[in-house]
Amino acid sequence: MDYYEDLREYLQALEDAGQLIRIKRQINKDTELMPLVRLQYRGLPEEQRKAFVFENMVDVRGREYHTPVAVSALAGSDKIYSIGMMCHPEEIVEKGTQAQLHPYEPRLVIGGPVQDEVHMGESLMEHGGLDEFPIPISTPGFDPSPAMTAPCWITKDPDSGIRNMGTYRALLKSTTRVGLDFAGPSRGIAIHWNKCKERGIPLPAAIVIGGPPSIGYTSVTDYPADTDELAVAGGIAGKPLEVVKCKTVDLEVPAQAEIVIEGEVNTEELEPEGAFGEAIGVMSLTQPRPYFTVKCITHRKNPIWLAFISQFPPSESSKIRYHGKSSAVYKHLRHDLGIDKVLRVALHEIASSLRLIVVQVKNTSTDEVWRILEAMTKFKTSGRSKIFIAVDDDINPDDLEMVFFALAHRFQPHRDARIVSLPTDELSDCSLAPMDVLERLRREKKGERPDKSLLLIDATMNWPYPPISLPPKELMERALELWKEEGLPELKLKEPVWGRNLGYWSKEDERKAESALKGEYYKTGEEQARQRMPA
Repeated sequence: MDYYEDLREYLQALEDAGQLIRIKRQINKDTELMPLVRLQYRGLPEEQRKAFVFENMVDVRGREYHTPVAVSALAGSDKIYSIGMMCHPEEIVEKGTQAQLHPYEPRLVIGGPVQDEVHMGESLMEHGGLDEFPIPISTPGFDPSPAMTAPCWITKDPDSGIRNMGTYRALLKSTTRVGLDFAGPSRGIAIHWNKCKERGIPLPAAIVIGGPPSIGYTSVTDYPADTDELAVAGGIAGKPLEVVKCKTVDLEVPAQAEIVIEGEVNTEELEPEGAFGEAIGVMSLTQPRPYFTVKCITHRKNPIWLAFISQFPPSESSKIRYHGKSSAVYKHLRHDLGIDKVLRVALHEIASSLRLIVVQVKNTSTDEVWRILEAMTKFKTSGRSKIFIAVDDDINPDDLEMVFFALAHRFQPHRDARIVSLPTDELSDCSLAPMDVLERLRREKKGERPDKSLLLIDATMNWPYPPISLPPKELMERALELWKEEGLPELKLKEPVWGRNLGYWSKEDERKAESALKGEYYKTGEEQARQRMPA
């Protein structure tokens, strides 16, 4: 079977495989769409997650859209990902590797479906510019505007002419302007931008929305800077990708894409960009960033908008619960010792041996955290546990994914870890000493015993943080209502289900987010334009 020609053929394949849900009722793109899809990442195991297509959109301003929006369509699950790659799930990595080893250079063609309609010059605004498309707000309640989350930015190195394609978020600033976050100086587009800056010229760019799934897979992958992602996309497809020349910039774009937005990135000045709900699980903050000005919009007849899920980490984790032992440690801390800051305790077991204990605390000083952790090490039911972790009250201690989230973002080993050594009579742990020594000690029943060591970790916040990057409670509760009304699978929600302010969030950030929910995000874009600074 030949590889998918375009996004439409691929979505049909997902639907045929029972991996796509169509929502036909009217959905608010700014307040309902992303919260609804996000629910499956908080309440369904990965194998039950599906791609979504929304067919009837409205925004908070009352504007109606009939352009469908596809979400979670490229990698909502390994099953979906494997359909997009046309291979078995266990073959995804190998197929991606072979695509890099055997790329196909794109083939230039004259015209293509992506240029069925062309809006440029005097006709640029005839359908509202960027307002023609139902671009969702990813984290409503925190994001200041809608954002393109699955844009494939195409640029060229001004020295070598080597093409780069990468996915970088684009916050909407006006009907003809978006912000651009490079996400790092080593990215291809950042290298191209800096070279153009040195020359004193803007960076030509094209934003591609939709197309064969292979371009989405290669666009988000970090390849060496001299790699042409469109050629690797051809490697996935097993044939050259057809490309067409842009109308206003010297770039080539996939002929079968849904939408292409052409323009230039200013290299002389920056303007505030953000905040945004990041996939790492927190809101990024407003920072100076480049901006892109639209010169031309081309698209297929009746195009489809493609979006990625951003916001909180989506992957499903395994939960291991041992309620009896957890309750024993909890009773010891909360009631016997009278530490009312302790909320919950979870013991996680691997290979039939307790190894990890997590305690959830609330509004606790650093000194109090260490007192709690040390008390846990002295409690008999802690047994063979070696690692003791304290987390804040927004981290579910039963959910190892959330515990690892806290370790990733609230813990510094040099500052927040302590090692405690103490004697032990437990001689079944092979890491204590060589087996012959352990055997001798067990036989003697007396004599010197080796010390065991315990790792204590304070994974609580030491200062205010940006908000958790999920929509707030009222919007997620509305999403739950819609989920039930659509008859979607029963959810087993895991914490957190909605975002919350963790202290580092200004009144200005609140105001911008509230404005976005009133459809006034272009006012924010105008304010940020007035705040530009030299690049």
